[in-house]
Amino acid sequence: MRKSYRVKSEKDFQLVFETGQSMANKAFVLYQLDKVNQPHFRVGISVGKKVGHNAVLRNRIKRCIRAAITEDKHMIKKDVDFLVIARPYVKGLDMKCIKANLEHVMKLSNLLISDIPSQVEEN
Repeated sequence: MRKSYRVKSEKDFQLVFETGQSMANKAFVLYQLDKVNQPHFRVGISVGKKVGHNAVLRNRIKRCIRAAITEDKHMIKKDVDFLVIARPYVKGLDMKCIKANLEHVMKLSNLLISDIPSQVEEN
């Protein structure tokens, strides 16, 4: 995922966090803020130490989230900034379950343009 698709600055991150709408499931909390006339969506990913105490595990989870978003990027609304915050539940999940849970929370928040058939899987 290119850097232009990321919410990078602390100011932008806080703006979405404080003024955006939130939706959650067991694995993720998603905050979104509509941005008019934006060429493509931007995403910020946060995986805290409650999810995993070592950086290797947290970075693996972030890579899985980025990969899932990249696969579905053609179905995500263009004029939105959103944050994906991982919950401790995601620690034991594999890539397939992470993707299913992420798609589920994106559907709940009406972030997807078209419906994707998927099931939320638990491990």
